[in-house]
Amino acid sequence: MTLYMPLFRSCTTLRALFQLHAHLFVSGLHIDPQASTRLIESYAQMGSLHSSKQVFETFINPDFFMWGVLLKCHVWNNFFEEAISLYHKMLYNRIHVNRFIFPSVLRAFSNFGDVGSGGKLHGRVIKCGFDNDGVVQTSLLVMYGEFGCLDNARKVFDEMPVKDLVAWSSIIECCVENGEANEGLETFRWMVFKGVNPDSVTMLSVVDASGDLGSWRLAKSVHGYILRRNIGTDGRLDSSLITMYCKFGDLHGAEMVFKEVTHPCTPPWTAMISCYNHSGYFGKALDIFVEMRELKVELNSVTMMSVLRSCANLGLLKEGKSIHCFAIRKAIDFDILKPALIELYAFCRRLSDCEKILLTTGERNIVQWNTLISVLARKGFLKEALLVFKQMRTQGLMPDSYTLASSLSACGNVGLLELGHQIHCHILKRSYFDQFVQNSLIDMYCKCGFVNSAYMIFDTLRQRNVVPWNCMIGGFSQNGYSYEAIRLFDQMYFNRIEMNEVTFLLVIQACSELGYSEKGKWVHHKLITCGVSLDIYIGTALTDLYAKCGDLRTARRVFDSMSERSIVSWSVMIAGYGMHGEINGAISLFSQMLESGIKPNDVTFMNVLSACSHARSVEEGKLYFKMMKDFGIEPDTDHFACMVDLLSRAGDLSGAYDIIKSMPSFVEAGIWSALLNGCRIHRRIDMLNTIQRDISGISSDDPGYYTLLSNIYAEEGNWDEFEKVRSKMKRIGLKKVPGYSTIELENRTYRFGAGDVPHPEMKEICSFLDNFQSLAQGQECNIEYDGTLFHSNIIS
Repeated sequence: MTLYMPLFRSCTTLRALFQLHAHLFVSGLHIDPQASTRLIESYAQMGSLHSSKQVFETFINPDFFMWGVLLKCHVWNNFFEEAISLYHKMLYNRIHVNRFIFPSVLRAFSNFGDVGSGGKLHGRVIKCGFDNDGVVQTSLLVMYGEFGCLDNARKVFDEMPVKDLVAWSSIIECCVENGEANEGLETFRWMVFKGVNPDSVTMLSVVDASGDLGSWRLAKSVHGYILRRNIGTDGRLDSSLITMYCKFGDLHGAEMVFKEVTHPCTPPWTAMISCYNHSGYFGKALDIFVEMRELKVELNSVTMMSVLRSCANLGLLKEGKSIHCFAIRKAIDFDILKPALIELYAFCRRLSDCEKILLTTGERNIVQWNTLISVLARKGFLKEALLVFKQMRTQGLMPDSYTLASSLSACGNVGLLELGHQIHCHILKRSYFDQFVQNSLIDMYCKCGFVNSAYMIFDTLRQRNVVPWNCMIGGFSQNGYSYEAIRLFDQMYFNRIEMNEVTFLLVIQACSELGYSEKGKWVHHKLITCGVSLDIYIGTALTDLYAKCGDLRTARRVFDSMSERSIVSWSVMIAGYGMHGEINGAISLFSQMLESGIKPNDVTFMNVLSACSHARSVEEGKLYFKMMKDFGIEPDTDHFACMVDLLSRAGDLSGAYDIIKSMPSFVEAGIWSALLNGCRIHRRIDMLNTIQRDISGISSDDPGYYTLLSNIYAEEGNWDEFEKVRSKMKRIGLKKVPGYSTIELENRTYRFGAGDVPHPEMKEICSFLDNFQSLAQGQECNIEYDGTLFHSNIIS
């Protein structure tokens, strides 16, 4: 029989193996246990597990080794339940179970996910005396890791008398897979300290841990360690390194790893395509795919999904269809590709094709329709999502909570309150009191401006976790009810309801809107004591809060303490400097931003121009206005308005007028107001006469524009034009909005308008003012009282 062993290795096709099997049968050698065992193993390796079972079942009295091989073959082919059933048959037939069988059985149990049965199997391992076997112990800790029982896995690892590289790698992987990246890295450091040299499998988990922790410096150190130790990288490790750099937005680092890939295998190429997609370079992702085809790199379902998403984001319907046909020819699993195909056709607004994809696998069901509605709503095709929802209802399918939540989200984003009402009625009729749906209802009403309706739903919730609280606080804040948002946050705090990063972000934004400096500081303090990390969003919101409240020093400290800054963070800090006339600080920060490699956007330039306007720095304003084109940014209405305001205040009214005339689109009344204000400041009635024809036909719903124009005429004694402007205001139903100021004192806000009598509690504060009327008219002023500085917010 030993002479036949090389023949098994030479059988590379199922047909050749059938021929060898027939020869063994004719020659009578099939009754040899070694021959039958090898046939079982060979058939399973070629994917014909059915043939393996036939060989086993036709053999008389198979021994324990043959049972073990068949069980292992089931595990190879991911038939875990059948493998467990086979193990129980062994026990029932009293077949001897040796230590070589337990690793396969343990793997079957870990993939099947039965924790209780896994514990019983551990007991049998101890009973059989194999609890000191290194291979079995490693399989045990892997099983507990798969179950999420990290403490049990660690206990098994600690009790191992000899810990080899496989055991160390397994426990590190268990830690990382169960969300304990720090513990995984600490275990890795301990392994290196013990003198165990890691291999590429070990480093695979370490790289994943570095990416999960979000530390770019640590990730670079791990990559450097791999290079210094000359640890050979295979496709999986290269893929993990590319993914790690992608998580940090370091596209250059990912490309450098990809360029060093020596063997053209599937994982790193697929990872690079996904990385380009994640970074928004969909064209480059398709270039990689084309190169894969030229080099004949094998494609898998993940590759095809990524390429389909590239086509979807670029709107390449024809190319996407070609990929679809290619996937059909290659017999790639259609169920895996279905979400990406729906996304492709949904992006290209081919709803009929989406429906065909949904119905390809058989009867239409609610899950398939939910997939389409979710994709459309998530990608911004909200009306199409609602159209699919209506179509689903007309075809007699009853929506579930997921359908309703997705549709309500689309209604809120589009502002379709009437349809939202109808869905709400359906929810009440069908008694869908699912918290997911109720949260979506709150969000929908808030986005449509019906905050009272949202609060009624919120108030009736029996069980409220952090999500509805956040929805309601955000709804109040977004609709201008910032004071109510803060009160709701106070309720959460005093009732000891769990708060997360989103909660703090929303209340900080509410404090910023109201200019509540002291309350904002209190929230900042609670944020620290609650252990909430200062992420990029909270850091930006705090910077904005302190800047708006006049505390530029604290705003800059928060900004400098941020480990990561987005373009929004830079723009907010620049706006803070500009708001307070600190033109040098704004320009210096803008230069630092460029040096750090951050590309400015239209908002950044708007803030820089606003800073120049506040400081009346005309030359700098002109410079940055011209610089916008260097970064591929076309000035919009706000940029033009800022330049007109800057030149008008500086007295260059002709230059401001030329800018208005150069604007490609319709000039709004607000821009003319900036020029009119310049005419008023510099007493240039001649310029007013010049632009008279331009402004005569302007119709606006902004009372400020008409008020300014009428005041100019009144100051010049032109009462006829004054009456015309005021009559026009009355005719279109506009009234002059009186200016007022607000002052925060002991977490209470006091408001003063023209002619108001000061609140009794404020008389002492206001008594030292030479002219309280200036405050009442909305002029900005600092009030110092008992050593505390209060900043009045101007609303005029």
